[in-house]
Order: sequence, then C-alpha cells, then structure tokens
Amino acid sequence: MIRLSAVIPRDPHNLISLAFLFLGIFLTTTFLLAFRSRKTRSEATHSIHAYLKFFYACFVKPHTGDGTGSQQDALESFYKAQADIYDATRAKLLHGRNDMLGLVAAQLKYRTQAGLITKKPVWVDIGGGTGHNIEQMSAFLSVPEFFHAVYVVDLSPSLCEMARKRFQRLGWTNVKVICQDARAFRLHEHEQEAHQRKKTILEGQIVHDLDENADVGGAELVTMSYALSMIPEFYPVIDSLSSLLSPNGVIGVCDFYVQSKVDYQSRNYIGGVVDRHCVWISRVFWRTWFEIDRVNLEPARRDYLEYRFGTVLSINARNLFFGVKLPYYVWIGCSKDSGASTTKLAEIDAAATESPYLSALDIQTGPTAGDVVGIRSKAYESAIVNLQSSLPLPATWYQNHHWRIHHDETLQKHMRFNNKYIYAFTWEDSRVDARLLRVQPDDVILAITSAGDNILSFALEKPRRIHAVDLNPSQNHLLELKVAAFTALGYSDVWKLFGEGKHEAFREILIKKLSPHMSSLAFQFWLQNGTKTFINKGLYYSGGSGHALQLVGWLFKLFGLQDEVKRLCSAQTLNEQREIWKRSIRRVLHSRILTWTVIGNEKWLWKALGVPPAQRNIIEQDYLKQDDAPGMNPIRSGRAIYEYVLNTFEPVVNTTLMSEDNHYYLLTLQGKYSRKSHPEYLTPKAHIRLSKPDAFDGLRIHTDEINEVIARMRPGTLTIVVVMDSMDWFPPTGSHAVRQIKALNRALKLKGRVLLRSAGLTPWYIKKFEEFGFSAKRVGARMPGTCIDRVNMYASTWICTKEISMEEDDVRQGLRKIYGSVEQLKI
Repeated sequence: MIRLSAVIPRDPHNLISLAFLFLGIFLTTTFLLAFRSRKTRSEATHSIHAYLKFFYACFVKPHTGDGTGSQQDALESFYKAQADIYDATRAKLLHGRNDMLGLVAAQLKYRTQAGLITKKPVWVDIGGGTGHNIEQMSAFLSVPEFFHAVYVVDLSPSLCEMARKRFQRLGWTNVKVICQDARAFRLHEHEQEAHQRKKTILEGQIVHDLDENADVGGAELVTMSYALSMIPEFYPVIDSLSSLLSPNGVIGVCDFYVQSKVDYQSRNYIGGVVDRHCVWISRVFWRTWFEIDRVNLEPARRDYLEYRFGTVLSINARNLFFGVKLPYYVWIGCSKDSGASTTKLAEIDAAATESPYLSALDIQTGPTAGDVVGIRSKAYESAIVNLQSSLPLPATWYQNHHWRIHHDETLQKHMRFNNKYIYAFTWEDSRVDARLLRVQPDDVILAITSAGDNILSFALEKPRRIHAVDLNPSQNHLLELKVAAFTALGYSDVWKLFGEGKHEAFREILIKKLSPHMSSLAFQFWLQNGTKTFINKGLYYSGGSGHALQLVGWLFKLFGLQDEVKRLCSAQTLNEQREIWKRSIRRVLHSRILTWTVIGNEKWLWKALGVPPAQRNIIEQDYLKQDDAPGMNPIRSGRAIYEYVLNTFEPVVNTTLMSEDNHYYLLTLQGKYSRKSHPEYLTPKAHIRLSKPDAFDGLRIHTDEINEVIARMRPGTLTIVVVMDSMDWFPPTGSHAVRQIKALNRALKLKGRVLLRSAGLTPWYIKKFEEFGFSAKRVGARMPGTCIDRVNMYASTWICTKEISMEEDDVRQGLRKIYGSVEQLKI
C-alpha cells in the first residue's frame, strides 16, 4: 500500500510548486475550452493573449501599487495591467449580469407605462468599470433614447478610461463616466433637477443635517454588478444608494456570495430561499479563493442590502465554471418605504379579509362595532411585526400587483409537496360550473386553485372578488404564471404556453415580460423549472398529472396505437369516434390488468391523479352497495376501480366529440389543446378581456388551508365557494369535515352556495352540511352509461345553500336548553 506521505511533498517550496502546477492545469483547460469555439486563428491568438494577461494580473503580478494603501491604489494596481482585456476575460466568470439588466429593464418599462415614472429615467451604475453593462442594456432598452442620463461611477482610472472610449465609439452623449469613490458620489452635483430639489430642502431647514451633501433621490435606476463584494467599507455605500434612489426607482445587484441557511432561515423579507444555502466546503473554498484578489464574500454585504431596501425579486444561482459551481445572486429591490404606509397596508388587507376599507385613522382609533377591525390576514400581521422591528416588509408587499398574499414557504405543510404541483390542468367542467352558478358582478368567490383554469373562467365573469386558495405553493405559482401571461403577453405567446404547452423562448419572456407581474417566489420557481417544463416535454407532461399522460402515451406506443389515437383526436363525427374507440383503444384503457395493477394502485392514484385513500374508499363503498357484497378484498377493490373507470370513459366517447367539444380528453390523449378544442380562457375573445389592465384587480391568491383563509375573513361575505372534490379527502371519523362546514357557514352570506363534486353518489358528509345550516341538492348524478359532464370523472355534483346562520342556530339551541322551547320564551 502506498503511503500518502510518499506522494505529497512536505517541503513548503514543493507544496507551492504543486499548487502552481494544479493552477496551471486548471488555466490551461480554461484556455483550451475557451479557444475551442474560436473560428479563426487571429481570434484564438487574441484570446490567448487576453487570458495570459488575465493570469498575470490576477496570480503573478504583485499588487503593491504606489504604497499609499488606498482603495483606489489597490484597484488600479489590480486592473491597470488588464483593463483592455477585462471584458473579454469575464464573460464566463461573471454570470447573471444580463439577467439583472433584463429584470430592471422590465421593471422600468412597467413603471413607466403605469405612470409611476413620469420622466426620462436617470441611471447610476456603481462600480461600472468599462461600461460593459451600459452597452449590454441596449438588448433591452435604447440607452440614448430611454434614459435622460447615465452615470458610470468607478474608482479605477484605467477602467474609466476604457469606458470613455467605449461611449465615444458608440456616440452615446447621455452617458457620463465619473472616476470617484461611490461613497462620495452625489447626483445633485451633476443633475440640475436633483440640485434644485436639494437646494429647496436646505433652504427650508433651520438646522441643517450633519451630512449636508446627502442625496435626496433622483435616480430611477441604480445597479451594481460584481462591485459590492470589492468595496471594503460597504455599509456607507449601501446607505448612499438608499438616499440616491427615487421613491419609485429600482435597484439591481448581481454578485458572488456564499451563505449558510442558519443566517437567513428566520427572515421573511428576502424574497425566497430557493438554492440560497451553500454547503460548508463551498463557503470555505470560495471565500478563501476570492480573498486573494481582495474580493469579500461574507454574507453581511447581501444581508445589509436586503435590510436597507425592499426585495422585489431574488435569484440564487450557480455558474458552472469548468465543472465547479460558483454561487452568485441577482437581486432586484426598491425603496424600503415603498408601499409601507399604514393606509396602503390596510387597503390591501381589507381585500384579503373582505373587511370594509379602513383608513389609517380608523385603525388607530381601535376596533369598531362587530370587531371587524380585529380580523387580519397573516400577511398584514407579518407586515406589522416587520415594521415594529424596523425591517423591510415581506417581498409580496413590494410587488407591482397584490394578487399573491404573503405566506411562509418554509412551513412543513408547504414543503411536503417537494416544490412540485400535482395538477397541470383542471378537471372540473367550467361550462357546467357557469350554468349552475350564474356568477354575478357582486359575487365574492372562493375556489380551490388547482391548475388555475377554473379561476380564469371565473375571472371572465367579472365578479367583485375571487379568492384562489391552495395549500400547495406550486399550484399557486402556476396560476401566477397564467395571470402574468395574460397581463403581459400577446395571444400568440399565451397560446404557445398554455395551448400547446411549449414555448421555445420561455426564459427570455419570463425575464423580459413576465417578471414585473410575478411574486419573487413564483419567479424563482419558474426560473428554476420553466425551461425543462416548456421546452422539453411540455407543460401538460409535468406535475403529477403529467405522469398519467406519459403512461397513457407509453401504453399506446407499446401497443402500436399512436395512429389510432391521432385518428380519434381528429374524428369529425361521433360515429367515427365511437368506431375508432371500440376497435382498438378501448381494449387498452379498459384492461382489467392495467386497472388493477396501475390505476387501482393507491400510490399511483395519489401521485398521478391526486386521489387520496379516503376518496378511493368512497368509490369502493358505492361499489359494495351496487354489488351487495359482504366485504372488500383486494380483488373486489380492483374491480371497484375498474367499474368506476369504465363508467367514466365510455359515456364520454359516446356523447362528446373530442376534436371539437371535449378538450379535457383531447389534452389527455395528445398532451396539448387544438385550435378547435380548448378551454374558453384560451379563445382570442377571452384574451382581450383578461388582458385588460383591471382584469385581475379582484384576484387574491392564498397559500393556505381553506379553513385558515376563511377564518380570517369577515363573516357573511362570501357568496360562492367551490371546493371541487376536496371534501372527499376528509375521513368520516374525526372532526375535520365538520370544522370546515362550520367555517363555510360562518363565511357565507345567507343563500350563499357551496359547489362540490364527489366520487360518491351520496357522500357521507352531505348529512353534515344539512346538520349545520345548509340545504343540499344533488344537481348532477352519474349513472352507468350516462355522462354527468364533459369530464365525467365524478359520480355526483352538489350545491349546498346556506339557510341558517350557525350563530343564530347556536342562540336558538341555548334558549331551548333554558326555557324548553322558543314558544315558552315568547309567552
């Protein structure tokens, strides 16, 4: 056996030589990979020259400078020898810069269109170096036309000289290069409007502030790209950025980082923690490595940035740098005080709790009659806690839209979904819902989000408010994506995303167009998952329901039925459809072996179709009643599922034409909708209605249990509640169902309605509704050979109408106990 000490030299000089050997191998590999894509010999020669200068400046040249020890001297010592090749050698190292520029550009365009920014913006790029960011912004905005003025501020004379040459070449006269310490830069010294504003403020002060040079706002955009980590005294720089930014301005930062989850796990204002944690070896290695060039990755820089500003969007990513994952972040922020007024908080909270709007004065005077002021959303409570601690508000409060209500994504009840959604499409027939409910303009609707299709269908009816509720954060992320798409995209892009389920430029439109209309959590989710969802297999092959579609497709391929499926999906008449079904496809989908081994399997039912054990039991109990069997063994259990599936598919094929009027099963068979058969929200007319500026003003998206949401609502405000088949999920034993029914009674107005579907013809909990103030009516029943709706997945549909308020009923019961009857009390 070879001893380790025999391989590794102990002499310090040999250790240094060995380190340089490994470094040489690493850099050689870097050069070879960089040159592999070069087309000409001159390009390769130029690249070799650039990387050799980069290697010399970073790893060989002593950073002694002129001996003053100042930060400018240190920077100039480092950058002077490589200023002319800086941009060429940083492309593979400094990732995220274009994403940051795209995100801040999208925010500026939105705020300009919304009237929040009423003049040509001023942009200050701190640590702007060679001006690379300014030129790259032209991919998103016209710098000479869009911006009134752009200031590139950097402390290195050599880099500033390169920037001046760049803008002289481009002919951009509105860009000014300032060689100055970022701590000393003052916008009012360069901008006449800012100067006049500062002068007015000083004239009105009897006693001047200690820092008379502090800025008073004026920059609509401030950016820092890989500069914050190089500034030794970063606290005053970040403080100066706060005074530099205008009230409706945006700040964007991109930089390296390393951090442990121990540091941030209790913070609710950082915009999400997806991929933020760095493992121990990564933290130690990268901090040590970057300290060689005076780059500091301690968490305090990013932490203080997030403390001084409100977080709009946050991204944690890894640059796969020749096989090594280098952590970096992109952060978009705004003024910490933006939207933090008590009046604004109360207005948004009132919409979430269905309480009357209360002014800030009303809040301070205390609760009013009925104690409606005491009803608060979780989002409002979190905001008050943060304000009392001088912390920024949770990130959802800084969004351009207040659709998404703040939730704590670190709670176990949310994390148990493993950052995945089950449903990529909704299985409830929206046409039947519209016929049964007849939504009116003054309706206040609460519905389970699922894939969001039903929420969009309700939005087309323009009720006063829609509360979308789902415990799974990812289901709400999907709804957010759909709402953002209608808000920002044209019909062709919306059709690609949700009609075909694919979009070749998803990441580009996410950053450029959708990002201003999404919460930070939803944006993080789709930045991480969107490319593989919309470019690889497609949206409808993702999520738990996507497993079912993939299995069906695999079975058809195994049995050589792909052509028959295409014929079925394009059949022009019911007779043609029935003929194709009977001669080939029916025997596969109605195979008892398939049903018993796969579809009847409990794990499959839950993971792919979202059918929990309690709902499966309802199916089995109905089968026992029909079969009059004494008990349920595994064979009979499989038979129950088989019969249920048979009664689902057969009537659908016989009564609805998939190619024109049943997009639910068309999607199941081909993984996308067609131009003839699709949900109503994907029609051009629906796009016109849903893309209006006020289309989703009444939408609130709650990530919580139904009971938690309605417990924080003013009693008697909801008019319609749609719980889908969720009541089937409750076990007959226990009090879960009763608690929810009581809560629904409290939240609904008299004559308010609950629409529900069930896998059973007469589910056990209907009696509970009747016991607690509701009248129940079955408005649809699926009998063998019949079709309850175009989906036909459920055995029954019910509307439970609130007839008696539970508070009133409780009073009556109390009186009966005391006086024997209400009649005796009257006497």
